[in-house]
Amino acid sequence: MATSTQAHRPMTPEERKVIFASSLGTVFEWYDFYLYGSLAAIIAKQFFAGTDPNTAFIFALLAFAAGFIVRPFGAIVFGRLGDMIGRKYTFLVTIVIMGASTFIVGLLPTYASIGIAAPIILIILRILQGLALGGEYGGAATYVAEHAPQGKRGLFTSWIQTTATMGLFMSLLVILGTRTAIGEEAFAAWGWRIPFLLSIFMLAISVWIRMSMNESPAFKKMKEEGKVSKAPLTEAFGQWKNLKIVILALIGLTAGQAVVWYTGQFYALFFLTQTLKVDGATANILIAASLLLATPFFVIFGSLSDRIGRKPIILGGCLIAALTYFPIFGALTHYANPALEAAQKNAPVVVTADPATCQFQFNPTGEKKFTSSCDIAKAKLSRASVNYSNVDAPAGTVATIKVGDTVLTSYDASGLSKEDAAAKDKAFTAELTDAIKAHGYPTKADPDQINYGMTLLLLFILVIYVTMVYGPIAAMLVEMFPTRIRYTSMSLPYHIGNGWFGGLLPTTAFALVAFKGDIYYGLWYPIIVAMITFVIGLLFVKETKDNDIYDH
Repeated sequence: MATSTQAHRPMTPEERKVIFASSLGTVFEWYDFYLYGSLAAIIAKQFFAGTDPNTAFIFALLAFAAGFIVRPFGAIVFGRLGDMIGRKYTFLVTIVIMGASTFIVGLLPTYASIGIAAPIILIILRILQGLALGGEYGGAATYVAEHAPQGKRGLFTSWIQTTATMGLFMSLLVILGTRTAIGEEAFAAWGWRIPFLLSIFMLAISVWIRMSMNESPAFKKMKEEGKVSKAPLTEAFGQWKNLKIVILALIGLTAGQAVVWYTGQFYALFFLTQTLKVDGATANILIAASLLLATPFFVIFGSLSDRIGRKPIILGGCLIAALTYFPIFGALTHYANPALEAAQKNAPVVVTADPATCQFQFNPTGEKKFTSSCDIAKAKLSRASVNYSNVDAPAGTVATIKVGDTVLTSYDASGLSKEDAAAKDKAFTAELTDAIKAHGYPTKADPDQINYGMTLLLLFILVIYVTMVYGPIAAMLVEMFPTRIRYTSMSLPYHIGNGWFGGLLPTTAFALVAFKGDIYYGLWYPIIVAMITFVIGLLFVKETKDNDIYDH
């Protein structure tokens, strides 16, 4: 059993190796997973070319989310194996599945070559990646925590917490390097494959490192004593004393942690590029710089949680994030695209339409046509990233768009021939483009007007929130559950939280923005989830830092 005096001794070479090997392998695994998210816009054009641009982007985000949706199932499958046969071999298998799936994406023919089979195969590969990642994190976190001395688990496992950010940072760096080396045109055509193909080398290194590792002492001790669970799923989820801790871990910890994590890293990137129209290279550099500056705080907050507790840091991060997201994202608009902010203030846009003709424009298959005058008006404004408010009109009214003092009348495309619809679309698009341009709405962020220092500072603050909620989470989850069902029990709430609540954030937020017409409306999703976690965690989740994970 670990003793309190161990917290004060230096880290042994074996412990350093465990942390390095687990962290490095997980960096590579997150690199693989994030390549897709970073290249969502290009993926949409390559694999979902049979749909309109807005639908293609949403479909691409959904395929991204598909990798997250299946993560809890990966947690169940690999968690069970990890609790029955051991930590080491289970999360060795996960990285092989992950790396192979990513490499194949780099070889996959596009929609233009093999039609509908391309997006189907792509989503299958994304599902395999999600299953593998579902087993990876719990294995790495459990493995490191079970090697850590009492009193240092927050510090030890916080290195694992840096891996997701460093994996994202590495993916952005490789993408940026490739783009710069071969040019935007070549990158969009074929160069996007290079970062996926490079992952094969990372896979080889990771497998080699993990093959040299030993089984965790806690699992080895449990196996020697004959206490290994024969049915970890039944024990973890079929017994209320364990199941209630799983539920509390999800609602009172990981759901809020997840939305803060994805808002600070992924949604911030999408907001910069899709809403504020900052060019991709600039946005990636700013995000990468904020990640690099903030990453040491994972370890700082992890170590701090060994002294003051995990709970106040995690819940404090959720609360501060929820209270400040609106002003921070408003400030991002102010500093990254001041022309857009000025246009919204000086020439507010209003859509007046019969609400019965306005649909929720979500079309993953590309088969549905939005032909009402309301849908056409809102689709045009959404593509231009124009903020608008909605006014209800009497039944049968043709939708209008008011830009400042200019009023444009939309049109109903139902019943029109393809040629007539195309002609109407061209004329209306040109009219709307001229109107929003005349009232100061920019087609893209002006590089000369971006305040790079303040934009970077705001992004850095968003990532600091991430480090608060994410730095101590692995140690806390490990400490909540007994050794015999730890891998299974901690993996499921972590991956439901991060896979479902977090992974679906970009898609959900974008759909909310399009529905309401307010570029900030999507922030209500992470704010509400983070506040629920704060309240439930405060009232019902117990502090764990002093738990002995050998006896617990």
